[in-house]
Amino acid sequence: MASKKEAKKQKGKTEVKKSVIMDKKEAKDHIGTLKSLQEKDPEFYEFLKEHDKELLEFDEEDLDDTVETDGEEEEVDDTAENSDLEAAEEEEPSKNVITSAMVDSWCDAVRDGAKLGAVRSLLRAFRSACHYGDDNGDDPTTKFSTMSSSVFNKIMVFVLNEMDGILRGLLKLPPSGGKKEMVMDLMTTRRWKNYNHLVKSYLGNALHVLNQMTDNEMIAFMLRRLKFSSLFLAAFPALLRKYIKVALHFWGTGSGALPVVSFLFLRDSCIRLGSDCLDDCIRGMYKAYVLNCHFINSTKLQHIQFLSNCIIELLRVDIPSAYQHAFVYIRQLAMILKGTLSSSTKKKKTKSKGKSEPSNTKKEKGKEAPSSSTKKDMFRKVYQWKFMNCLELWTGVVCAYSSEADLRPLAYPLTQIITGVARLVPSACYFPVRLRCVRMLNRISASTGSFIPVSLLLLDMLNIKELHKPPSGGVGKAIDLFSILKVSKSILKTRAFQEACVYSVVEELAEHLSQWSYSIAFLELSFVPCVRLRNFCKSTKVERFRKEIRHLLRQVY
Repeated sequence: MASKKEAKKQKGKTEVKKSVIMDKKEAKDHIGTLKSLQEKDPEFYEFLKEHDKELLEFDEEDLDDTVETDGEEEEVDDTAENSDLEAAEEEEPSKNVITSAMVDSWCDAVRDGAKLGAVRSLLRAFRSACHYGDDNGDDPTTKFSTMSSSVFNKIMVFVLNEMDGILRGLLKLPPSGGKKEMVMDLMTTRRWKNYNHLVKSYLGNALHVLNQMTDNEMIAFMLRRLKFSSLFLAAFPALLRKYIKVALHFWGTGSGALPVVSFLFLRDSCIRLGSDCLDDCIRGMYKAYVLNCHFINSTKLQHIQFLSNCIIELLRVDIPSAYQHAFVYIRQLAMILKGTLSSSTKKKKTKSKGKSEPSNTKKEKGKEAPSSSTKKDMFRKVYQWKFMNCLELWTGVVCAYSSEADLRPLAYPLTQIITGVARLVPSACYFPVRLRCVRMLNRISASTGSFIPVSLLLLDMLNIKELHKPPSGGVGKAIDLFSILKVSKSILKTRAFQEACVYSVVEELAEHLSQWSYSIAFLELSFVPCVRLRNFCKSTKVERFRKEIRHLLRQVY
């Protein structure tokens, strides 16, 4: 309002200056005409001097007096105008205040018969509530701008609870449910042209306040209510993408009940809106899952397991579409493993060539053989939590949908990748990775009913030299090989590591053999493991290891 007053005042001053300039010019012309008249016609000039003396005594001072008078009048007018504007400003806020009585009257009118005027007033008030505290400036479209906390709460609760039913009633839709095709058909009708702006206002303002809120309980309440209106997002693709982005953010980073509510919102939207929404959700959820898997600890492990279960559940919505996404992401893991294996193979070939045909120069030798740091970087692409948790995720998918004809073919390539990861670095430091891979292979074997030879992966772990020597690193702390990826060299020499290694091998081998204990080929497939276990009993000097192995052998035979 202040800027409008200043502009109007400046405009008035400009007009006064223009008129003053015009008056001065006319006065000078008039004085020149009188002087020329005295020279050309002295008799007429004498006549005027006798009969109209005031006309001849005109000068510029008279003009200056007139200008000052006009300026004073202009100032008086400006003062009066300013007082009127200030009075209008004082009266204007009282019109914009939303009172509890106003909200109650709108709510009662809507409950009685869903009057369109009351609905529009409620949505305007809802918009003001959603933008409450924003820097709107002088927005002339904002009809309501001021409210108390109780009125804010009353507006938000009523609109979020009732607006979905009100809009469905106006558009003559079923009170709940519906599919994307229903909205597509509705968009060609006159009812949609009349009321679509109300739907867009409701969804757009709700999205705005979702981005501003920080309280998890309030966000969860809004998503619970908006879930029923997700059907309308089919008509607004831009809003749909924004809602998916916001829900994915809350799903991946929220706490308490918010991740669960966010997932239910995404899942319900995918069921109602079809493949367009599902593809974006699967890609976004997988990306959020990978971002959460960079670092693992005991508290974050449960959250990652929850994210994994959500993705597995979402893929159930459309199994053929799920196969396309799973195939792409499993292929990405295979390409990473292939790059690592090909790099290590090149290094071996370079070493063999160096023995028979040594390089002529040091420069060529440096080009052919990769450095130790480069080798570590290549292995880190595979031996990291992000890669291993992605394998765990797709193992869970294959196991959950092993009876589905579309997803069952993914078991074979996934098994090849896991086996390659287990054999990538046959070092005792990476035994935790091998044990995780064996556990994944046992799960795939049990769910698909396919035989996967994992016994050799386990029996090779019993041949490390650390298990055949007395522990030189002391007793050490208890270690869980399934919660880490790498063991330090100092831990390898402890008694705790030796016990964890042997007991884990026995447990996973017993799990593998129990799956085929009723098979006609059990004697043949258990023969080699039993021979290797007897050899270990003879070579080890630790009595508790012998006792554990003999107990397993008695169960096999």
